[in-house]
Amino acid sequence: MKFDRIVRTTCPYCGVGCQIELNVIDEKIISTGAPENSAPNFGRLCAKGRFGTDFTHHHSRLKMPLIRKDIDKGLRFPVGVEGFREASWDEALNLAADRIAETYKKSGGEAFGTFCCAKATNEDNYLFQKFARSTLKTNNVDHCARLCHAASVAGLQKALGSSAMSNSIAEMKDLEVFIVTGSNTTETHPVISTFMREAVVKNGAKLIVIDPRKIEMTNFAVLHLQHKPGTDVALFQAMANVIIKGKLYNTNFINSRTEGFELYSKNLDKFTPEWAEIITGVPSDDIKEAAEIYAKANTAAVYWGMGISQSVHGTDNTISIANLALLCGHLGRSGTGLNPLRGQNNVQGCSDTGGLPAYYSGYQSVSDNEIKLKFEAKWNTHLNNKPGLTTLEMSDAAGSGLITDFIILGENPLMSEPDLNAARHHFSKLKNVIMIDIFFNESAEYADIIFPAASFAEKDGTFTNSDRRVQLIRPAFDTPGEAKVDWKIIQELALKVESRLDRKESSGFEFSSASEIWDEMAELVSPFGGISHSRLEKEGGVHWPCPLENHSGTPYLFSDTFPRGKGLFNVLELRLESEQPTSEYPYILSTGRILYHWHGGTMTRRSVLDKIYPKALAEINPEDAEKDGLQDGQTVTVSSLRGSVSVELKVSGRSPKGVIFIPIHFSETIVNELTNDLRDPVAKIPDFKISAVKIIQQSSSLT
Repeated sequence: MKFDRIVRTTCPYCGVGCQIELNVIDEKIISTGAPENSAPNFGRLCAKGRFGTDFTHHHSRLKMPLIRKDIDKGLRFPVGVEGFREASWDEALNLAADRIAETYKKSGGEAFGTFCCAKATNEDNYLFQKFARSTLKTNNVDHCARLCHAASVAGLQKALGSSAMSNSIAEMKDLEVFIVTGSNTTETHPVISTFMREAVVKNGAKLIVIDPRKIEMTNFAVLHLQHKPGTDVALFQAMANVIIKGKLYNTNFINSRTEGFELYSKNLDKFTPEWAEIITGVPSDDIKEAAEIYAKANTAAVYWGMGISQSVHGTDNTISIANLALLCGHLGRSGTGLNPLRGQNNVQGCSDTGGLPAYYSGYQSVSDNEIKLKFEAKWNTHLNNKPGLTTLEMSDAAGSGLITDFIILGENPLMSEPDLNAARHHFSKLKNVIMIDIFFNESAEYADIIFPAASFAEKDGTFTNSDRRVQLIRPAFDTPGEAKVDWKIIQELALKVESRLDRKESSGFEFSSASEIWDEMAELVSPFGGISHSRLEKEGGVHWPCPLENHSGTPYLFSDTFPRGKGLFNVLELRLESEQPTSEYPYILSTGRILYHWHGGTMTRRSVLDKIYPKALAEINPEDAEKDGLQDGQTVTVSSLRGSVSVELKVSGRSPKGVIFIPIHFSETIVNELTNDLRDPVAKIPDFKISAVKIIQQSSSLT
C-alpha cells in the first residue's frame, strides 16, 4: 500500500517510549509500524502501539472550545456534553482569564489547584507548571504520578537522592538475575517483557517473580514468591536477613558507598524467613533461595510496578527493595539497578519538568532560596517558596473550600482518584473548573470551560520514557476543527491572565516553538543542558543526565556516586495498615491494567481495541468461586464500604484465593467507586491495591 506519508514519532501509551511510524492516507492513520533499528523497541510493538492510535480520528474528539450553559448560575453538578455550548477561542479564553484573575485578586494563589499531564509533552508541562508558579503564584501542581509511582519517588529519593529508573531498557536482554515484583509486565509493559523473556530463554537469566497473582512472567521464573497482598516489606526484610546471616553482602560496596549499615543490620534480626512465612504465606525455603540467588549474582536488577507503589506502605516497600540493592552492591553497573517501570508515556518527563508540588523542573526544591532566585531571575517574577498540595490534598482542599478553582491539563481525576463518591463531592464545591483535553471525559462533566487540545499525532515536542530517554514526537496531520496545541493554549491563557493582573514585568510566555520552550528549561536544568530538539533529530534519543552537548548521555546511573552522596540504609518496621477483609467484606480487591486498554480508557476505548476487550471482567480464584457458588460469566455486584459496581466474573487461577482483580479502564464499571483513600504517610499515594469487598449475586443473597 502506498501511503501519503510515513511519520516517525513516539508511542503515546506506556513508559517504554517505543519508536513508531504512522502510515497516513487522507489525513488519517491507516496503520502503525516500528523502525527495526531504533531504540528502545527495535521494531517491537504491543497491541496498543500497533492498533491503538486510531483514537486520534474518533468522532468524539473535541474540536471547539466549550462553555457550560449554566455557568452563570454558579451550580456544580455533572452534565453531559449536551450541557455545554460551542464558543470562539476569544470568548472562551477571555472568560477563563476573567474568572482566574477574579479568583486570584480575591483569594490569591492558594485558591488554585492545577494538574499537569503525563500524556502531554515535556514542553507542554514545563509551560503549564511555569504558568501555575509564575502567574498564579502557587505550587499546587501535581499529576498522575501521585497515583502511580509517588511512593517509588519518595523511597528512592530517601535512599539514593534520585527517583528515576537507574538502568536502560537496552540492558535487559543481557540480564543475569532479575526480580520482577508488583508488575504484570507482559500486559502493562509488553515490549519490555519481550526483552526480559529473551534474557531468560536466550541468555539463561534467572528470574524471580514476587507477586500475589500468577502472572504470565511466572512461566519464565525459577521462583514465584506468591505473597499475601500488602506484606512486601516482610518478604524483602526477610531476604535481607538471609543475606546478612549468610554474610552474602558486598562489604566493599557497603564500606565505600553507603551509610547506616550497622543500625540497619542490627534491626534485621527479628525478620527471619520463618517469621516472614507466617506473615506472607511464602515458604521460608523459597525466601532463602531467592535471597541467595540475588545476593550471589555478579549483576542483578529489580523491576517493579504499581503493585509495589500503590500502597499505604508504598514508600516502605520501595525502601526495602533499595536496601537489598545497597546490601549486595547491585547498583551503578550495567545489568544492576533499581527500576520502577513508569506507567504513562511521559510520566517520567512530567515529573522531570516540574509537575510536582515541591519541585521546580529538574527536581530542584521550591523551598531552596538559591534555586528560587535562579528561577525568579529567568522568569522575571517573584515566586512562592511554600511547597504545594498533592493531588488528593488538592481534592481535600476543594471539599473544605480552601481551593475554589481547578485548572486541569489532560488529566481525568474523576476516573483515577480513589473513593470517587467523595471525589465527586469535592468537585461539586468548586467555583471554577477549566480543562484542556482531547476528549470529553468524566471530569469534564464538572467543568466550566473546556479547551480542545492536540493529540500526540498533531504536535511536536518531546516525551521522556521510563529509562530517562528523551525522544521527539512529530505531527502527522493538523488538529481537528479548531483544536490547538496544548502549549499554545497555555501560552495564550497565561498572557491574558497576566494582562488582567496588570503585571508590569515581562511575562516570559512569548514562545514561537516547542523547541524554544525546551531550550529555556534546559538552561535551568543542568542534566538537560546537552539535549536539544536539533540533537534529538540527529541522534534519535538521549538519556539524561546529559549536561553538555558533547556528552553522550547516561544509560545507567550511579557509576561513581549517588546524588545524596552515599546510599542510605533505612531501618524499617512492619506496618500492616491496609484495609483488611472482614466477615462482611471477605475479599481483597486489587486493581490494575490489562493488555488491550490503558488507564482510564479515554484513548483505547475509542479505538479498535475496544472491540477486542469491550467490558470489565473481575478475576476470581476457582476455589472461591466454587465455595460461594459463583459461575464464570456471571454478573455480580461487588461492594465496599464506599460504593458498588456491577461486573462480570472471570474464574481464573491468576488470582490467589481471597483476592479478586478488576481492571481500571471501564467507565461502566468504575472500580475506583470501591477503592480506599487510605494514603501512604510520606508519598500521599492511595492504597489502590487493597480494599475489602463483598460479592453479591444479583439473583440471590450475598456471598
